[in-house]
This record gives sequence, C-alpha cells and structure tokens, in this order.
Amino acid sequence: MVLAVFVGAGAGGGSIVFRWLIMTFTRLFTGHDDYSDAHGAANSLVPGLGAYFVLLAPVVGGLVYGPLVDRFAKEARGHGVPEVMLAVTQRGGRIKPSVAVVKALASALCIGSGGSVGREGPIVQIGSALGSTVGRLARVAEGRTRLLVACGAAGGIAATFNAPLAGVFFAMELILSDFAIESFGAVVLSSVAASVIGRAAFGDVAFLSLPSFHIEHLVEYPLFALLGVAAGAVGVGFTRVLYLIEDACDWGWRLTRGPEWLRPAVGGLLLGGLLLVLPQMYGVGYPVLENATVGGYATGFLLVLLVGKVLATSLTIGIGGSGGVFAPSLFIGAMLGAAYGAGLHHLMPTGAGPAGAYALVAMGAVFAGAARAPITAVVILFELTGEYSIILPLMLAIVTATVTSRLLSRDTVYTLKLSRRGIDLTAPAPGARLGTQRVTEVMEALPRPLPADTPLEIAARLLAGSVHGVLPVVDAGGCYLGTLTARDAAEALAETPDTDRPAGLTAADLAEAPIPVTGDMTLAAALHGLMAATGSGLPVLNTERTDLIGWITHHGVLRCLGPGITG
Repeated sequence: MVLAVFVGAGAGGGSIVFRWLIMTFTRLFTGHDDYSDAHGAANSLVPGLGAYFVLLAPVVGGLVYGPLVDRFAKEARGHGVPEVMLAVTQRGGRIKPSVAVVKALASALCIGSGGSVGREGPIVQIGSALGSTVGRLARVAEGRTRLLVACGAAGGIAATFNAPLAGVFFAMELILSDFAIESFGAVVLSSVAASVIGRAAFGDVAFLSLPSFHIEHLVEYPLFALLGVAAGAVGVGFTRVLYLIEDACDWGWRLTRGPEWLRPAVGGLLLGGLLLVLPQMYGVGYPVLENATVGGYATGFLLVLLVGKVLATSLTIGIGGSGGVFAPSLFIGAMLGAAYGAGLHHLMPTGAGPAGAYALVAMGAVFAGAARAPITAVVILFELTGEYSIILPLMLAIVTATVTSRLLSRDTVYTLKLSRRGIDLTAPAPGARLGTQRVTEVMEALPRPLPADTPLEIAARLLAGSVHGVLPVVDAGGCYLGTLTARDAAEALAETPDTDRPAGLTAADLAEAPIPVTGDMTLAAALHGLMAATGSGLPVLNTERTDLIGWITHHGVLRCLGPGITG
C-alpha cells in the first residue's frame, strides 16, 4: 500500500511534467498554446512561412524523436497501452525504466510538432514504467510488481484528466482485467495520491468545458441506442483504418530501405500536408471537440473532421509517432454525435433534444466501441465533463456500442496490435508450467452420466454419493444436456415439499449448461470454465460439443504440474 501511494505520487508528478513538455513544444513549433483552434495562423517565430510552417513542423519533430525512440526505447513507439498490457500478462510486469523518460519526450515532441494523437497512452506507459521500476527496486513478488504497474497507469490517468475513478477502472478493466479487493485497494490509493498532486497543479475542475445537457423526451432514448450502434461500428472502423494505414506505411518504408529512425521525419511530410489542409487536426484537438459540442460547425464539416481525425491519427502512428488513441476516439465520437444530432434536428425539430448531448454521448460510445471497456467509458466521460444529467443515455449508448463492437470484431484497438504479432493475452506466458497442455492430456474418466428422465429424488441420492458433487446429464440418445450439482438437487428438494412438488420433476429440469470445455482447448482456456463451475469438475466435450469424452477437475489440473504438487 505504501508503494502504491508512492507510485501514484510519482505518476502525478510525471503527468505535470508531461503536460508542461507538450505545452512547451507546442509553443515552440507553432507559437500558440493549442494550434488546432488557431485557424491556420502563422507561427510568430517564423512569420515569413505563414501557415506553411505546418509542413515542416512534423518533419523537424520527427528528426528529434525518431532517433530518440530508435536508440533508447523502441517500446515508446505507438500508443503504449498494448505494451503495458503485454508486460502485465506475460512479462511479470517488467518494463524498462528508460521507457518513462523516452516516452515522455517522444510523445511531447510528437504532439507538439503536430502529431494527431492523445496523452492517455503516453501517461499510462510513463506511470506503468515507474511502477515497474519501483517494484523491482523494492524486490517485491512478481504479482505485486504487476499491481504496481497498474497503480502507475491509474495514477497517470487520474492526474492527467482529473479523473480518479476513471484511473481506477482503466487500470482494473484494461490493464489487470481483475477486480480483486486487494488490487482495487492499492489502485485506489495510487489514484488518490496522483489526483491530489494533479489537482494542486491544474485545479479541481472538469477537464472539458461543456454546457449542461438534459433529456427532454422519452423518444430520445431509442435515438441514443441507435447512436450507440453507429458509434460501435465507427470505433471498429477506426481500429481497422489505424492498422491498415500502419501496414501501408510499413510497406512503403520497406521499399525505401531507409533507417527506422528517419521514418517519422519522412512521413512527417505527409502529415504536414494533411495539417495544412485541416489545421484542426494539429495535436490533441480538445478546443475543436468543445466547439463541435456547442454547434460550432456545419454538419458536412463535422463529417470532414471525423474522417480527417481518423486519417491524421492513423498516419501519425503509422509513420512511427508516439501518442495515445483515447483522445482521438473522443474527438471522432464528438464529430459523429454532433452530426447525428444535427441530422435529427432537421428531421425532428421538437423531439430530438440538444445536438450537443449526442456529441457528448458519442464520445464515450466510440471509445467503448474501439477499446471495449464499457465501465471505463461511462466513468471517464462523467469525470471529464462533470455531466451527470445524461448518465442514462450515456450508459445505454455505451452498452449498445460495446455489443456492436463485439459482434463486428474479436479484437480491440489495444489488443489488435498484439494479436497481429501473434501474441494472445489470454494464453499462458512463454515458459509457464501450467496452461500450454491440452485438456485431453489431463482429463479423467467420465463419471456415469445421469439420464435426463432420472427422478429428482434418485438424482439427489446419486449425486450425494458422487466424489465430484456434480454429474453430467444426457438425453436418451446420449447427447449432452448440461450438469446437475448435488447442492442444486438438495435445495430443490428442500424448497418444495412432497405435496407441492411438480409430478415428474427430473434431472433434465434442473440441469444447467456450464461454460463448455472441449478436448482441444488449452488448460489456460479451460481454467476459466473450471473456476466458474459450482462443482469440483466439468465434463469435457468433443470439438462439436455434442458428445462427452472425459472429465476435468481442479485436482487433475494441479497434478499436471508434477509429483508432490497435490500431495
């Protein structure tokens, strides 16, 4: 707990330095605090170039951060969160200390020189590297190091966006994928420590300045649900385009046979050309986002900004830039929602509600569609805006966006980067003693199944005498129907006296289908079902999931680790 507080405080201090670096480099490259809202103005340091300085800004920035990343920390390239997820799941939480420094400098240079990316990926990687370093210096166990990595991520998010709850849920939902009480307590302490430091530096105000919105008609809820579907599809589309353009950049650079450190500078010419046409794409772009929510742009231009952000962010990452994809997903969502709201106002002038409300809701929905982190999306949008009045449509749209995203794609914007490299975060770590074996290697003989028509009283007696406390249930043809536990059978008999019990109540009436386990699964995959099972074992099915071929138990899984483990 003490280390968690220390890591949180460090992440809070790191967020202050990181934001200062971004502001300093932005002023240096543009002469403005945020050039996305400068309407193509000239840089006061080089007034002779006029608005054309944006052609050179990404090139100069790339010449600085390209060699920095290539020489000292190649992990700092890209949006950072996938590398943290990989370190936690398969590398024992080990992240090089140099990543924090290199990521801060590279991302600040990238954003300051025009990179159309966000702050969340860098600050997560910076805080996580700090947590990993503290864990190794303190010589804590591997599990504690992983937890400290998550503490660093939570602290970074909390301090950067004044969002302590969002920091906690980001770390729990995306980094740890675990909501254990011990983990939750440490992450909360880290988030609180970081938030205290962040608020001392930036003030206790909502990160985004948006007007209040209210739901005026019940008919708006189906409209928000439909927006969620569209946002989920846009989130998946953003993910696909991001990696498609990254592949195109990889292919093009291989043709040049140039050194990797030069890639951001050469690619910066393309990015500069895009910024010259759409200066609103410069940097993070929060002022443009806020303007869109208050109706500052025409519907057609909102769609142009949406497409422009997808291309600008994808190109920034593709040429080797460093920055996050959270802020771009918010930007894309705001443009989608504002255009959607404006269209509804044209069709339903009195019943659609304010267009800004759709923009705000779509921000969270597109992020949920891209990252598939609904809890984080709800909490972070609430904290970023301070708007509780639209929490119901926000939740509705985020859930529909998440479901739509899951139907359209197996991977998220974070996991797709790893799966394209052949890395499965759900698989056991390389060299692990447990998890790589197939279920068929450790399964036991199948206990005698219960026929579906077995009366409940007889089924209860058979289950009471079973060593597993659970038995499979099959129909007359031997097809698997589910399982029945001794507890369920006993509770059913106790709750319904003989006089009230329905006649002919059988094993099939109480059988439930647990998470299916097949013989070709790895133990790592099968353990999810086994741990969720109410009994001490589960039936093993064939690949078609129709016939029973064996039985897997906790004892059998432990036995595969070697002699003496279960003794």
